[in-house]
Amino acid sequence: MNGLIIGIALPFVGTALGAACVFLMRRAMPSALQKALTGFAAGVMVAASVWSLIIPSIEMTGKEGLASVLPAVVGFAAGVLFLLLLDEVIPHQHIESNLSEGPRSHLSRTSKLVFAVTLHNIPEGMAVGVALAAALEHNAYMPMAAAVALSIGIAIQNFPEGAIVSMPLRSAGNSRLKSFIIGAGSGIVEPIGACITIFLASLVLPVLPYLLAFAAGAMMYVVVEELIPETQQGRHSNIGTLGFAFGFLLMMTLDVLLA
Repeated sequence: MNGLIIGIALPFVGTALGAACVFLMRRAMPSALQKALTGFAAGVMVAASVWSLIIPSIEMTGKEGLASVLPAVVGFAAGVLFLLLLDEVIPHQHIESNLSEGPRSHLSRTSKLVFAVTLHNIPEGMAVGVALAAALEHNAYMPMAAAVALSIGIAIQNFPEGAIVSMPLRSAGNSRLKSFIIGAGSGIVEPIGACITIFLASLVLPVLPYLLAFAAGAMMYVVVEELIPETQQGRHSNIGTLGFAFGFLLMMTLDVLLA
């Protein structure tokens, strides 16, 4: 039970701690540092998608040949399409962009920024939730330590994410407290999503392999559609690439050592 609670709470704690940087830093985050942190987050998500979600999804089927990968293929594709749908129906705006995405609306830029980060965090909350559900029901394929390792990895990459959200809001003229609340609040969707996913997965155990791959597909959509392009725009793209490599290696190591 302790592992379950820790696993659910850690990602939000990571986001809140990162958002708290707004109280410590007076200036806007340097572009090079932001690219490094964004690349780091992308690397963590890619490694988590493979080692913590797709591989357990395949192993959990207990079958061979095409039947072993079918749930992973179907789930991954569904996760990508789900995030694509949300991207189209929810008005949002990325931090580095002056253009709104999704349907036209009269929402403020701050509201659209919050929606953008929420879209980003939905698959992370689902990933943690489905991993914890798998650990509770199929410990042989997903030990609780492996599920907590995924939660730790998400929490680590959420730290820079919290700062990436709160610091630009502060630079835009918002107070430190408001910037912190918005930055930290952007991560609340993760424990909520994790709890909902755990509840649903416990009701339909046979679909756990599909849900694992679904979360992986959703996270990979975020990486390819949002994070990697942000690291490659303008100067310091090589720093974003190095951040990606470091994040990937760290998450891979955590998953292997703690599994």
